[in-house]
Amino acid sequence: MQAAMQASAAPISNRRSWAGRVISAIPVLFLTFDATIHIVKIQPVVDSFKQLGYPIETAVPIGIIELVCLALYVFPQTAVLGAILWTGYLGGAVASQVRIGAPLFGFALFPVYVAVLLWVGLYLREPRLKNLLPFRT
Repeated sequence: MQAAMQASAAPISNRRSWAGRVISAIPVLFLTFDATIHIVKIQPVVDSFKQLGYPIETAVPIGIIELVCLALYVFPQTAVLGAILWTGYLGGAVASQVRIGAPLFGFALFPVYVAVLLWVGLYLREPRLKNLLPFRT
């Protein structure tokens, strides 16, 4: 099955591949920063955890979860799994923001923008996704 899927995946152009890498780099850099500040527990993280109603003791485990999802996303063999896990994580972030009444466009939808960048970047650099998500031309 895997061989058939690889055979039917059209090769992607070098330009498209590089565009996907550049687009993917934007959320990867942001999410690396986010995971790091969760692990280090800088004051803005402490403040936002308090505002969201989460105990600060969960900051490090959340940061580690982010790093695991990030590692899965950056390796081509597991990138789709990483994107799926990030989508779930970022959905939870949206729910947390909505729960506290955060402004929709300023805060609540920001995780959606990150998820869109993750998927667009992956779609451009992963030829097999074109078969799974065929867009009409």
